[in-house]
Amino acid sequence: MAKKGQKYKKWTAEEKYKIIKPALDMEISTFQITKDTGLNNGMINNWIKIYREKGYEGLIPKRKHNNPLAKYSNKKNLAKEEQLEYENMKLRIEN
Repeated sequence: MAKKGQKYKKWTAEEKYKIIKPALDMEISTFQITKDTGLNNGMINNWIKIYREKGYEGLIPKRKHNNPLAKYSNKKNLAKEEQLEYENMKLRIEN
């Protein structure tokens, strides 16, 4: 489990494939990969499932589209300029 403020590692497709390749080739089990790498077994099995369904392209991380209003909604008191930016962005989204 992640600690407060801890950043999660972003795995590249190459790193994921390198980790799961021995299991794909039936050289070792996913449990052994878990023991060797310290990674979660569910994550490894998920990577294998994705690889089998979509191939190498499925392992490529997808870019997430963030909510542009999130940085404003987390603040209780916005400065005047931030309030105007927030309202401006809301209007852009509506139209």
